[in-house]
Order: sequence, then C-alpha cells, then structure tokens
Amino acid sequence: MTLETATEPAPDALLQEGLINRRERTIGRHSPLFYATPLEIVAGEGVWVHDATGKTYLDVYNNVPHVGHSNPVVREAITTQLQTINLHTRYLNSRVVEYAEKLLALFDSPLERVFFTNSGSEANELALRIARQHTGNTGILISDHSYHGNTTTLAELTTGLQVKEPLGAHVRPIRIPDAAGLTPAKRKRLLQEALRDVDAAISSLQAEGYGVSAILYDPLFSTEGLLQTPAGYIEAVTDRVRAAGGLIIADEVQSGFGRTGNHMWGHQAFGTTPDLVTLGKPMGNGHPVGGVITTHALMEEFGENNTYFNTFAGNPVSSAAGLAVLQVMEENGLVENAHQLGKFIADELAALTKGNPRIKGVRGRGLFFGLEIVNTDDATPDPAATKALTEEMRSRGVLIGKIGRHENVLKMRPPLVFELEHAQHMIEQLRLALETLDGPTDQNQW
Repeated sequence: MTLETATEPAPDALLQEGLINRRERTIGRHSPLFYATPLEIVAGEGVWVHDATGKTYLDVYNNVPHVGHSNPVVREAITTQLQTINLHTRYLNSRVVEYAEKLLALFDSPLERVFFTNSGSEANELALRIARQHTGNTGILISDHSYHGNTTTLAELTTGLQVKEPLGAHVRPIRIPDAAGLTPAKRKRLLQEALRDVDAAISSLQAEGYGVSAILYDPLFSTEGLLQTPAGYIEAVTDRVRAAGGLIIADEVQSGFGRTGNHMWGHQAFGTTPDLVTLGKPMGNGHPVGGVITTHALMEEFGENNTYFNTFAGNPVSSAAGLAVLQVMEENGLVENAHQLGKFIADELAALTKGNPRIKGVRGRGLFFGLEIVNTDDATPDPAATKALTEEMRSRGVLIGKIGRHENVLKMRPPLVFELEHAQHMIEQLRLALETLDGPTDQNQW
C-alpha cells in the first residue's frame, strides 16, 4: 500500500491521523502546528531532523536547538547532572553560579546581574515588572506588530498575533521604520517621521497619567519582518525613553547568542546598552531556561522590595545545559561562523533576487535571514505565495517559516552549526522552489 492509493490511506498516514485526533482530544485544536499537513518529527542531529515516515529534512527554521539537534556535548552535560542531582534553586549549587558567571562575562558593563527564569515569556514579564517598580510608571512603548510572549501582561501589548485581550490603555504601539532599499534622503525623512511618532506616543502616555516605564523591543524586529531601521533610530528612541524616565528592555530571545553574526547580542549592533536584556530558548538548546540580565542597582532595588525566587529557573540541569551551549559556541567559533556564513548567504540570496519581480529584497542578518515576497503586478505583499513557498520547500526536504505584518517574509534561522554545504543546498532548493511561482498570485490561487 502506498501514499498514492486514493481509496486506502497508507499505514503511516493513518497513524498520523490518529495522533492528530488524540492531540485534539487532549491538547486541543487551537494549539497551532506547522504546515498544512502537520509534520511529526521523531529524531534529529545537528541541522537535520527526521519525521515519522523516515524522511530527512534540513532544519532552517528552528532557533531552539541553537548548537544543533541532540548536540552530544549538551546531551552529556544534562545526563551527567541528572545522574547527580537536580534541585530547588534556594539551595546553593556551584553549577548554577558558574553558569551565571560565564553568561554575565558575555555582557558589557553595567549589565552584571542575572535573574534566571524558565522561558523567554517569563523573562519579559519579569523585566516589565522591574521597570514598572523602578520608574513608578506603567506606560509601555511597543512596536505595532509585536510579540514577546504568552502571559496576560504580554498579551495586552501583543499586536502581531490574535489575542482576545484588548490592547492595554497603558500601551502605545509605534510604527518601526523600515529603511530597506531607500535613498539616503528618504531614510532621513523616514527617521524624522518615525521619531515624531515616538514623541507623540510618549506625550500621550504622560498626558494620560501613565508615564513611561519602558520600551520593549526585539533588536532584529523579527516578528515585524526583519525590518532595517534607519541609522540612529534606536539610539534616538533610547534617548527619548530615558529622558521620559523609562527603561530600555532588549528582547534577545530571537537575536541573542551570536545569531546576528557580527555581535553576540543584537542590541550591540546599535551601540546602545539596555537596562534589561531578556533571554530564552537558545540558552538550553531546547531545555527550558530563560533569563533577565540587568544592573546591580536594579537588582538590589527590586530585591529589597520583593521576596522573589523561582523554584526551578536556572536549576543545576538547566545550568549544565547552558554551560554546554556556551562551550560548544566558543570551541567551534559559532559567532564567527554566523558572521561569515551570513555574509555568504546574503550575497547568494541577493543574486537569487536579481531580476526576480517576486522578491522585494533580502532580509535579516547573520543566521537569521529571509526574502520578502510580493506580487509581480503591483509589488504588494503576497502572503499566499509565501505560504506556498514554505510548503514547496518542505516537499523538497527543507524546513523554513514565514513572518511579517503581511506574512510575506520567508523566515530562515538554522542552528548555528549550519555549514557552507548546508547553505548551498538550501539556496539551490530555494531557487527551484521560486521557479514554481509562475505569474501573479492571490489568496485564492493556493
């Protein structure tokens, strides 16, 4: 029996259908899965994953396994620590302290303290809490297509996903300017217009009595579609927020740990130092751990007014995983790899886009990159074609995603152990996939 048999599904298809039904009866039908036909991944190593049918895929989507699926160093570290002990974080443990020291050594002064959490969502929630207590204000600036986590507080400032919670009255979304492809003169005008929007948002918060507690931003603006802000924008926004008494929170869940290639942390590309940096999924290579990096002064102030602890955040097993990730990154030069390979990929993608009316431009930096897909007749966003490309790439054994305000930006963020041969294979498959898009597309064609 084969998958091509129209009247009688193959055994593995029946098994997957059964698993989907079981999942809906327990986890529910609203918990999203990737792809039109869900993909059951059962194993992986490095940049490769394998589904339940035995098919192998190049993983150019997941930034969770930062140093590769089932990395042997991380696996051994977790196993060894589990065989010893994993315990409540209110006991002393040298492994936890060692991880904190090594992690903090990667940040510039005065970022010299860490709160461990269990996830990036929890880290962002804690950072906002610290900012509110420090400033005495409640107002928050956020991009107008943002996502930073799933807690109630974060849902009230989420503008990039469907949530039932209304936008908080204390929240002001600001349109992040995208200078990609603009002339210097247009970039300058765009910068001026964008900063006027920031000034208006701050004035509105102050006039309504909320004040400004913080701005929360992802340095890659990844949910927004990997935007390219004009030079000086982040620096000017930082100055304005601080002048209004607020703090700067950089969400490095997506852009941290060398992902951008030219820096260890995304915010370093702007020459600014945030007051708080939030971390998440790459830290433990899939093991749940997150963190908030901040200053000694902010930690002391918060600690003096709150009995704060987290039972399992940064526990010995999490710390062992985190230490192993940093070890693999250092020993294998993965930040430099992201830099060099990122340049190669950017050049290859640029060549791929030349003369192709389907592609508006190359997006991203380092090993977080993509293409903006548009209609051929009027250059408007084409989310249907973008979705079709992700499905076509899957059929070719390469996993990618899509992001952006109009969901028309291909999203590619492979593990940092990605190598030249992997990049070349991905680019060739992308070239072939693009050839399947013949003529203008609309939502009803796919």
